[in-house]
Amino acid sequence: MTDLHITPAREADLPAAARELAEAFRDDPVMAAILPGGRRIERLTTLFTALLRGAAFETGSVDLARRSDGDEILGVAAWEGPGAASLPWRQLPGYLSALGVAGIVRAAALSSRLARHRPRSPHWYLAQIGVSPAVRGLGVGGALLRSRLETLDVTRTTAYLESSTPDNRRLYGRLGFEEIAPIPGIRGASPMAMLRPPAPARHAVPARAV
Repeated sequence: MTDLHITPAREADLPAAARELAEAFRDDPVMAAILPGGRRIERLTTLFTALLRGAAFETGSVDLARRSDGDEILGVAAWEGPGAASLPWRQLPGYLSALGVAGIVRAAALSSRLARHRPRSPHWYLAQIGVSPAVRGLGVGGALLRSRLETLDVTRTTAYLESSTPDNRRLYGRLGFEEIAPIPGIRGASPMAMLRPPAPARHAVPARAV
């Protein structure tokens, strides 16, 4: 898509952004490991609302993709800034509502396992990215990523993420992410740790959407 407008979210945008992520992560294997059972979309929306209001909104950026002539959110990328806590406990009521006590224990264990693979040096962490089913395959996810990665190239900052599917890993690879190591021990999922150092100016993120 060539008519996208990408901007950081305002606080008022976060509930709608959370609903978009809930739809995108409905069948994600990592989310299924911490949030089994029914009412999936409702509980995911509550969970993502808490997550977005925490580390991403406070320390990094929640980037939204819209058409240039509309307000509908087509995609969301939540980035946590350097030093952010993966589960900021200020949002505990939201976590309890979405996960229950047992789910919080599972989420904390998963967060700890994932955190062991993150770089020790300062970096921006792609916590979540999701695109509306209606526009998948049209370059929205690539445009969201490029927008933030261009900024990280200018500031000479490393980016890090975990990818749970081969298709996503191919997209990330085209944008300069390198596979570091698989992350074992997560039931039903095999996420891959991926790292992207800032690109030299001559290898900056290309403008063409993927």
